[in-house]
Amino acid sequence: MATAKAPLITSSPDVLGSTPVFAGTRVPVQTLIEYLEGGETIDDFLQGFPTVTRDEVIAFLEEAKTSRLTEHLQEDSR
Repeated sequence: MATAKAPLITSSPDVLGSTPVFAGTRVPVQTLIEYLEGGETIDDFLQGFPTVTRDEVIAFLEEAKTSRLTEHLQEDSR
């Protein structure tokens, strides 16, 4: 029997006013996006936010890529 996968991103009114954060941290996902858009590396981000793991960053980026590709395919099929 498969077990439920723990959430990668959470949002709660008690944590940064419902800003989406990496689960179990107070690190906003938007911060990772801003680092990458600014030309910083994943390693730079991880140095600044050691409560987030490389696996979590990679999983987030993979989910974002999959989500975007799905949106793109749905747009193309209209």
